[in-house]
Amino acid sequence: MNLLITGANGFIGRALSNRLLGETALLPAGIGPIGRLTLVDLGFEGSERPRVRRLSGSFGDPALLARAFDTPVDVVFHLASVPGALAEANYDLGRQVNLDATLALLEAARTQAIGSSRPPVLVFASSIAVLGSPLPAQVDDLTPPQPKLTYGVHKLIGEILLTDFSRRGWLDARAVRLPGIVARPPQRTGQGTAFLSDIIRELAAGRTYACPVAAESTTWLMSVHRVVDNLLHAAVLPAAACNATRVWTLPALHTSMAELVQAVAQVYGRGVLDRVSYSSDSALEANFGRYPPLLTLAADAAGFRHDGDLPALVTRAITFP
Repeated sequence: MNLLITGANGFIGRALSNRLLGETALLPAGIGPIGRLTLVDLGFEGSERPRVRRLSGSFGDPALLARAFDTPVDVVFHLASVPGALAEANYDLGRQVNLDATLALLEAARTQAIGSSRPPVLVFASSIAVLGSPLPAQVDDLTPPQPKLTYGVHKLIGEILLTDFSRRGWLDARAVRLPGIVARPPQRTGQGTAFLSDIIRELAAGRTYACPVAAESTTWLMSVHRVVDNLLHAAVLPAAACNATRVWTLPALHTSMAELVQAVAQVYGRGVLDRVSYSSDSALEANFGRYPPLLTLAADAAGFRHDGDLPALVTRAITFP
C-alpha cells in the first residue's frame, strides 16, 4: 500500500506514522503491507526512515502534490490544519491551509481517480469545532453544525466537499470529528485547548498547575493513542458502513476539570490535588468548557471507540506512541 499523511510532523501525525511503521500486528486488517509512506509537512525533525518519503512544503503547492501523487495513493490521512485560535487570529493563513490547500489536495485525489480509476480512501481529521457554541443539553448525531469560529467553518466546508467528491466517485472519504486530544507537548501551536494537555502533563510531572477554567468546566477528551486507533479504523471501514454518512463525531470521555484532576491523582498520587488551582477565563470556558453529555450512536455502531475511563486516558496521554 502507498499511504500519504499531511501534517505528518504534527502531534497526531507523528503518532500515526510511528504506528504505521511499528509492529504490523498493531495495524488493523486492510492496512499493509506498506510499500511507501509519504509524509508531508512544512519541515521534519530526526533522521530518514526506511519506506518513508518526506516532502517538505505546503500540501497545497501543485508541485509538491504532483510528487505526492506520482504513484497512485491508496489511503490519504489529511491531518494538516491551522488550529482554532491561530486561524481566528490570522484569517488569511487559516483560509490558505484549512480551505484552499484542502481543496487542492482533493483535486489531486480527483485527478488520480480520473486518470487511474483508483479513487483513494481519504480520512479527514475534522473537529467538534463544527458544532459551535453554545451547545444543547445533549449532543447527538442530529445536532446541527453551527460553527462559531472560522476554523470550524473551514472544517465543515471540508466535510461537505469530501461527501460531494465521494458521491461523484473521486474519493472514498471518511471524516471524523476529533475532540480535545491529550497530552500535546508544551510547544504552543495555536490550540485554544492547550490547557487540557497542560493540566495532565504538569500535574503528572509533579509540578503545580493553575488551571485557567473553573473546576466544574466540562469537556470531551481522547488520548492520542485512541485517536490513532480511530483514524486507522476509519481507513478500513467497509463501504457499507459509509452508506448513511461519511462524517462521524467520535465518542469521547465527558469530564469536568475536577474529575480529570481526580483521575490524574488516581494514577500519580493524592499529592496532585494539592498542586492544582482554578481560575475562570470566560472566553476559554465559553468555547471549551461547557460541553454537555455526548451521544454518538452512529460512531459506536461503526466501531469507533473512546478511552474507556479517565484513568486509562491519563495513563495513555502521558506516553507518546
